[in-house]
Formats: sequence, C-alpha cells, structure tokens
Amino acid sequence: MRRAACLLLAGALVSACGLTSGSPMVDDVRPGSIGRGEPLKGADLTVTSKEFSEQLILGAIMGIAFQAAGASVLDRTGIQGSIGSREAVKSGAADADYEYTGTGWINYLGNTEPLPDPREQWEAVRDADRENGVTWLEPSPLNNTYALAMNRANAEKYGTKTLSDVAELAKKDPGAVTLCVENQFANRADGLPGMAKEYGMDIPAKNVTQMDTGIIYTQAAKGSCTFGEVFTTDGRIKSMDLVVMEDDKKFFPNYNAAPMVHTKTLEKYPEIADILAPVTKKLNNTVARELNAKVDVEGEDPHEVALEWMLQEGFVEEG
Repeated sequence: MRRAACLLLAGALVSACGLTSGSPMVDDVRPGSIGRGEPLKGADLTVTSKEFSEQLILGAIMGIAFQAAGASVLDRTGIQGSIGSREAVKSGAADADYEYTGTGWINYLGNTEPLPDPREQWEAVRDADRENGVTWLEPSPLNNTYALAMNRANAEKYGTKTLSDVAELAKKDPGAVTLCVENQFANRADGLPGMAKEYGMDIPAKNVTQMDTGIIYTQAAKGSCTFGEVFTTDGRIKSMDLVVMEDDKKFFPNYNAAPMVHTKTLEKYPEIADILAPVTKKLNNTVARELNAKVDVEGEDPHEVALEWMLQEGFVEEG
C-alpha cells in the first residue's frame, strides 16, 4: 500500500511508521465532467484523510478531482485516528478532507445527542463549526454508521428486514436472536444498550458475544450468530452477501461523508465547492461497499480504486 500513514505531533505533520509524509499526487488526468477550464490551475492544495480504507479512497478521490481541475496536490492521506486529519484541516496544514457529520457533531464539537434527520445533522455541524475555521460542503448519501446484518439463509428463514422486526423476533423466539458485536458497541450509549432500549429488545447477556470487528463478519456469514454488528459501508457486506437490517426508528447517528475544507482555502478557491459537488452527490453506500471491497477483500490499492472509479464515472479523463 503506497498511501502514507502520518501522525500529528507538536502541531506539525510528520512521517510515521517509516513512511514518507506528503507525497505529490501525480495522476495523469484532465477534466471530464468536472474541472473544465482548470479553475484550480496554479493552486497548491493538500488533501488528508484517516487511515482506514474508505478514508484513503475518499482522500484519493478528492485529490484526483483537484488535479483534474489544474491543481498541484500534496497527498497527506492516512493520518492515524480522527483528531490528526481534523486538526490538519482546521490549522491549514491540509486544505480539505472527507469527514463524517456524526463524527464532527459528537467527537469534535462535543455534543452527546445526534440529530436523527441527516440534513439537519449536517446543517448543525456546518453552522457550529464555522467559528473553527472550517467549512462543511454539501454532504453525500454515503452514511457509514452502525447496523445489524445477517446471512442470506437466516434472512429468508426469519424474514426480518428492520430492527423492529429483530425486536419482535426476540420476543417471539428469544433463542433465535444471537448477536456478535465489538466490545465498544456492546457498551456505548449509541450502540447495543441504546438500540435495545429504543427498540424494546430484551436480549439476554448469554446471547451476546463480543469479538473483533473482522471476526464478526465471518461469524455472521457462517450463521454462528444470527446478527452481527457491521458498518453500513463495509465492503464485506457485499462480498459475504450479508443482509442489513433497516434502522427504521433512525436510532443510530448519521455519519454522512462531506468535504470539510479549511475556510481560508475555500475563500481563495471557491471553485472547490462546484468541483466536488457532483462527485460527493454520487457517493452512496452501494458505491462505498463496492469500492471498499476492492481494497479490503480483493487487496487493490485505494488510490488506484479511486482513480478507476473517477474515470469510470466520467468525472475525469486520462491525460
């Protein structure tokens, strides 16, 4: 994997794990449906991201869009943890990244209660974060939040499609509802305890097994547990043919991906908003699962996956 992993230390982005921080993006691309007229020609922009696959893909997508519009782009994707990439954009050490609305609202702005409507959640984050020198552009449909999922055979056997259905099944047949979850999810207010309370699920402790994230998908696919805790954009949902239960009461926070831009950068280059808007609009959970699966299941490079998608969608063309 060629993407750089970085740490934010003493206010400066430095290299970590022996990898080089800040490699120029050198994709041979030109405008397709975005970037026509190269409105960013002469601009030097830095993109960043967190270190997991989806973030690496989103960071590359953003950088490729900027390149097609004429900018020279420095790649500082792969920063460990949420705070590093956030602080990079906030301080101006990086110009932009794709961030999640729920993360902004809860982790960065210190709120405890998420807003159930995704649009209202984005607007609340956008408005509250203005004073911090960052601007949130229009969000995508991509919502990387929690969910319960089961294999196809169990979905057909029990007929559950929503979390309300799961709660009803737990009442009718308590032994049928077994859960595989992460330790964090098992104890968080926005995880299992809160979900159980919201939906009136009475699930005995003996029916809940805590395990690492990767094992959850495998066990749910095998049917070792009826339901596994998953992230809604994870590529393994598609590759393992898991069926995701709808959060019909909108309990879980919205984590819609949206461009978070250093405000002074946006003031200097307002064209950034128009360049990213159609790309962001196209990003949804189905797209994310497909792209994430190429990295996490098929072992492809995140940057190459991003470039292939940008070309496929016609946003950019080969130079």
